[in-house]
Amino acid sequence: MTFEALGLNTSILKALTEAGYTKPTTVQEQAVPAALQGRDLMVSSQTGSGKTAAFMLPALNKFALAEEQPQSGAKTANQERQAARARGDRPRFQPAQPKMLVLTPTRELALQVTNATTKYGANLRRVRAVSILGGMPYPKQMQLLAKNPEILVATPGRLIDHMESGKINFSQLEILVLDEADRMLDMGFIEDIEKIVAATPETRQTMLFSATLDGVVGNMAKRITREPMVIQIASAGNKHENIQQRVHFVDDLSHKNRLLDHLLRDTTLDQAVVFTATKRDADTIADRLNIAGFAAAALHGDMHQGARNRTLDALRRGQVRVLVATDVAARGIDVPGITHVVNYDLPKFPEDYVHRIGRTGRAGRNGLAISLVNHAENINIKRIERFTKQLIPVDIIEGFEPKKTASPPRSARKPGGWKPGDNRSNSKPGQRTFSKPGAPRKEGGGFNKGSRFGDNSGNRRTFGDH
Repeated sequence: MTFEALGLNTSILKALTEAGYTKPTTVQEQAVPAALQGRDLMVSSQTGSGKTAAFMLPALNKFALAEEQPQSGAKTANQERQAARARGDRPRFQPAQPKMLVLTPTRELALQVTNATTKYGANLRRVRAVSILGGMPYPKQMQLLAKNPEILVATPGRLIDHMESGKINFSQLEILVLDEADRMLDMGFIEDIEKIVAATPETRQTMLFSATLDGVVGNMAKRITREPMVIQIASAGNKHENIQQRVHFVDDLSHKNRLLDHLLRDTTLDQAVVFTATKRDADTIADRLNIAGFAAAALHGDMHQGARNRTLDALRRGQVRVLVATDVAARGIDVPGITHVVNYDLPKFPEDYVHRIGRTGRAGRNGLAISLVNHAENINIKRIERFTKQLIPVDIIEGFEPKKTASPPRSARKPGGWKPGDNRSNSKPGQRTFSKPGAPRKEGGGFNKGSRFGDNSGNRRTFGDH
């Protein structure tokens, strides 16, 4: 199918061509026609599947058609502001009245959606999209709201602040989108979301996108939509067939750090994201990697928004080769050059594993996801495998073999279960698999050399973005 076959306006088709888009993804093929008809949507789709365009293209199409219609006699809020300025009057602040609201769980995803909207709507004269985010100075946000943008992309917390202070009025809202709704609920935004939804007209079109439509997410989706069309593109346990996955068992922190150093010197690596459990570790590992000669940077929730934006811009420009990040900070990162994802620490939930490895293999490209696992964490790998319904092969790199062996989970100690010496990959019983070595390792190139961080204590880290 082509974008022309979806029935989009010529101005949008032109922008898509200029941006290098050739054909719609599966989620776009199914969601765009239904949204163009004004249907409410409940969509289960993974990050990287093209869901931003799936809800933004039909919305922009609606605004494009409105641009082509003759203007009515009634003045818009923007026209009243312009008339006041022409008279020399100082226009008093009027609340913004957006026609479309997109709620996202994180600042990074909100900025990504805003940038994509600007790209898709490049040929529309009267459509503006702005982001309202935590960490952005209030004067800057007031300037953006004063322009009365048609499209508002926001995180729930900061949006509530402006609603309560009378800076935003949703009486003219036509389209409401909840992007990554499951993540917003995981982050505790359910009360904020319900308050925001209650402030919007019942006549709105609602589109909800989530990795899963089960449980709390599904119940909320049913409450806020009207006769929605349900689209199941991928389950939460997406197999990511284009992403090769591996597990490397490590004995202690020193072994883990030496192995990470080796993996990041792989000649096939363009850019990588290394996931840590804590903000402090993200900073520490980024510093050690820089000392070892890598172009590395940290990304986490304690950084000011300006610093986070500069880091992401450097990543997109290729100036940062290794991004060391926490789960929350890395949400919404869409950089085609990311070829590798390394789980330095395993995620707290299997769902987060799926989101993490989805940072690579974007838009059909191939990627590699590697997890560095302490032997005692083997049970967590089993949970991920049950969730994704696929085995993750264990790899051993010559010269970096673990001295210890993973302890089998209790359930596997029954007759016929897992036994020491079994190989969890698809190779023959007893056969050890080896990953292809990367570039030759420099003598003493390990980033933990001489550092307290790279000791042999094997101390376990706590989960969570502390």
